[in-house]
Amino acid sequence: MLNKQNSVITALLLSGSALAVTPAYAKSDIETAGDIIAVTIPAIAYGSTFYMDDPEGRQQFYTSFATNAVATYGLKKAIDKERPDHSDNDSFPSGHTSVAFQGASFIHKRYGLEYSIPAYVGATFVGYSRIDADKHDTTDVLAGAALGVASSMFLTKSYHNDDLIISANLAPESYQVAMHYRF
Repeated sequence: MLNKQNSVITALLLSGSALAVTPAYAKSDIETAGDIIAVTIPAIAYGSTFYMDDPEGRQQFYTSFATNAVATYGLKKAIDKERPDHSDNDSFPSGHTSVAFQGASFIHKRYGLEYSIPAYVGATFVGYSRIDADKHDTTDVLAGAALGVASSMFLTKSYHNDDLIISANLAPESYQVAMHYRF
């Protein structure tokens, strides 16, 4: 019962945040789609922790998401770069792109690359939409993507716990050491 309540509360909060990121003025279809996808990807990443019944993953998502948000918005205020459309000085890094890539890379690191490919495609579209809307330049989007990926890659562990495999063969006439790291 508690999981169903958490799911309902989460759905309500996420739908409310989707409305909060969509201003009332007219936007292009690409910009609107980018806004929606920027919220949807981390929502799906977070929802996947419920689907997988993965409370440890949920905690890692919280940590990764919060770290990403603090780093992104801290840099926005510290760097004070003007947007290409001259609307304000919060251009660097792209928050939309940062959040989208954080969600995509969380799915990648926690559950595997095969599940994250659609999320990476969506996150890339979010970055494109920010450039197309004249809200960011390429540097802003790349920095946002890097922050999003870094926050999840460093603060999330694989669900399968097979991140680092080291094997050694110490036969009398042959010495071999192999290392494999799964991203």
